[in-house]
Amino acid sequence: MSRQFTCKSGAAAKGGFSGCSAVLSGGSSSSFRAGSKGLSGGFGSRSLYSLGGVRSLNVASGSGKSGGYGFGRGRASGFAGSMFGSVALGPVCPTVCPPGGIHQVTVNESLLAPLNVELDPEIQKVRAQEREQIKALNNKFASFIDKVRFLEQQNQVLETKWELLQQLDLNNCKNNLEPILEGYISNLRKQLETLSGDRVRLDSELRNVRDVVEDYKKRYEEEINKRTAAENEFVLLKKDVDAAYANKVELQAKVESMDQEIKFFRCLFEAEITQIQSHISDMSVILSMDNNRNLDLDSIIDEVRTQYEEIALKSKAEAEALYQTKFQELQLAAGRHGDDLKNTKNEISELTRLIQRIRSEIENVKKQASNLETAIADAEQRGDNALKDARAKLDELEGALHQAKEELARMLREYQELMSLKLALDMEIATYRKLLESEECRMSGEFPSPVSISIISSTSGGSVYGFRPSMVSGGYVANSSNCISGVCSVRGGEGRSRGSANDYKDTLGKGSSLSAPSKKTSR
Repeated sequence: MSRQFTCKSGAAAKGGFSGCSAVLSGGSSSSFRAGSKGLSGGFGSRSLYSLGGVRSLNVASGSGKSGGYGFGRGRASGFAGSMFGSVALGPVCPTVCPPGGIHQVTVNESLLAPLNVELDPEIQKVRAQEREQIKALNNKFASFIDKVRFLEQQNQVLETKWELLQQLDLNNCKNNLEPILEGYISNLRKQLETLSGDRVRLDSELRNVRDVVEDYKKRYEEEINKRTAAENEFVLLKKDVDAAYANKVELQAKVESMDQEIKFFRCLFEAEITQIQSHISDMSVILSMDNNRNLDLDSIIDEVRTQYEEIALKSKAEAEALYQTKFQELQLAAGRHGDDLKNTKNEISELTRLIQRIRSEIENVKKQASNLETAIADAEQRGDNALKDARAKLDELEGALHQAKEELARMLREYQELMSLKLALDMEIATYRKLLESEECRMSGEFPSPVSISIISSTSGGSVYGFRPSMVSGGYVANSSNCISGVCSVRGGEGRSRGSANDYKDTLGKGSSLSAPSKKTSR
């Protein structure tokens, strides 16, 4: 959105009057041009208000060919308050001033005659508003001066701190700190060497204890193997004893069965003998009746009986002898196995006691080994904690030293920033002083050269104040004053005087680290 306000006054033969004002809102780019032109005299007034955004204001005023009066005022928001525009009263000067300064001014007597000018009441209101604005700007300027004084006090405090810091001998501090750190590190190294020696000694003791434990383990395994062999032998002997006992029981059963058989055969033989005798008696009767033969059966029976008895006795004696020999052998084997069993039981009891003793010794050795391992772990942990503590303290000291260096660097940067800020503020104060001097000159009736002021205010932080002199158009030049009719042009980004052949801008306060938000100024 772009709006342009243009107001021009009419020309007269002897005098003229023109007045125009423009109000600019944020986000627009406008152009304003006003001027007065006459042959003998003229009066011009311009008021310009910017209500936000980034603006560049160029104000220029001038007189006519033969004489005139120019009045201009501008207002813009900027860094640390506001500044009021310049007011310029200028005599008539030729188009090109000769080198060497301003020469004598010729006055036209016709200009001293009173002018019949009817003033508009709106002008009085505008002037009253301008007076109020000047008062407000003066208050803001006073607050700005107070802030400058406060910053100067802070600058003096920082300079004092900087002098104190420069008086400190950092090399001496480092030299004083290095022996302390070296002593502390040497103590930590001694503690580390002591802990290393203790660790070597404890490692040797641990190896010896482990060797003893291995020896006891081997002996324990040997005893366990012996016990297992004895138990196996005992089982075998028990099996043999059981077999011998079973054989004995079997033999006793056989003896009893043979006794029963002997008794049975005896009864059988006796029955047969009786039967034979009865048959013999019967047969003898028959034979005696038949053959009349007389056989000696009694002797035959006696012989057979004796033979059978001898056979029975012989077999009985052999069986008894066999049983007796086997029984004695079994008794001897049982006695021998009983002795072996007793010896085995004694050995087993001794081995059991030895195993219990070895187990108790192993438990003691394990406890000692665990105690040694805990002691070694505690020693290692203490050593690690000591090393960590030493490293932490060393890191803390290095961090403190680094922090002190960073603090010193920060203070140096702050000092440089404050120095640059001081230079910028000094330049701004000089600018304001020049403006105040020009205002005082105007109030006292002197006629300084017209001034063209360029003000750029930005909401993104930082402000730039400066002069925009022009080699052709009307403006403020240090050693020369070339005055022609000026043109005021206002744009959103850049203000440039029309008709100028060469414009340049001297920026004061460039590089200032402070940011100043722009303020809206309402009419």
